[in-house]
Amino acid sequence: MFKNVSRIIPVITLLSILIAACGPSATEPPSAAGPTIGAPATTAPETAAPAATEGGAPAAGTNWCSGTKIVFFPGGTPGGGFETVVYNGALQAAKDTGADVEYVWSDWDPAKMTTQFTQAVATKPDGIAIMGHPGDTAFDPLIADAESQGIIVTSMNTQLPTAQAQYASKGFGYAGAILYQAGYALGEEAVKRSGVKAGDKAFLWGLMAQAGRGERTKGVKDALEKAGLTVIYQEIDDATNKSAAAGVPVFTGIMSANPDIKLMVTDHGNLTGTVQTFLEAAGKKPGEVYAAGFDMSGNAVTAIKGGWLQLVIDQQQWLQGYFGVLQICLTKNYGFAGLQIDTGAGFADKDNIDQLAELVTKQIR
Repeated sequence: MFKNVSRIIPVITLLSILIAACGPSATEPPSAAGPTIGAPATTAPETAAPAATEGGAPAAGTNWCSGTKIVFFPGGTPGGGFETVVYNGALQAAKDTGADVEYVWSDWDPAKMTTQFTQAVATKPDGIAIMGHPGDTAFDPLIADAESQGIIVTSMNTQLPTAQAQYASKGFGYAGAILYQAGYALGEEAVKRSGVKAGDKAFLWGLMAQAGRGERTKGVKDALEKAGLTVIYQEIDDATNKSAAAGVPVFTGIMSANPDIKLMVTDHGNLTGTVQTFLEAAGKKPGEVYAAGFDMSGNAVTAIKGGWLQLVIDQQQWLQGYFGVLQICLTKNYGFAGLQIDTGAGFADKDNIDQLAELVTKQIR
């Protein structure tokens, strides 16, 4: 025992000498004035770099969502100007993630969307990305049934506020424009740019009767009426909703009865792309009626360049398709809650159309 103590005493003595040498001198107490302003109070010791870097888990591979089965609703008909861009966004997301995606086309028919949703639930996919056009009242019980079976549901293009609030923690997100705000913004901008005055006539062609989806048309109408315009409103019928060309007789009839219309707004991407056809059929010349609408397409680019269409609000629908697929992949594989992505809304006109035209041709914008 005494032998061990004799070995410890020299070590303690050595440590005491080293500590005294590193500390302040006993004859020089610390300055009461404190550290000099602008200089650090103490100098931090240098930290040696670790011998080896230890990162987290490896990043996911390119097929990190493979095996995840998704049913995706692009909204309209194959080849339609707007819905094809949505579809292309979903295709890219599927390619990037490796998700197994099935596409279901609905002709923009809300009743068809709910029927197809029920059919999709029966196939027991991991997730369903829907267009919210039918509205909360029609969709909520169907979504509740899907969620009870562990199916992830998320929406695009038209919000479903009730469902989103209830199931956001389970991955119910939204990718699209905030509809009323986007509608009001377009109506307000069209009034400002067109130079119309209170008492002038404006034609609004929209979907105000549709719950949820109609909020965008309502936003346009409110902006036009706030400016004092006389609004002539026409609900888009089912045939025109499915195929814009079917609306030519409707449009020519309205213009014939109201030849003094100075401003028109089309609240439907495919109708906006058909503006030139509508105006030519009504015997109008480029710029005779100030035309504004929603969503870019190849036909919209041509109409803008030709002077038929003056203003388009772009909700970047490619992103709606991409984030619809991505949301389900993120929730299924990583447990992420629903994300809200506002994809709108910038304006396109003759001044910036050349910058967008190539992307529109590729059906990305």
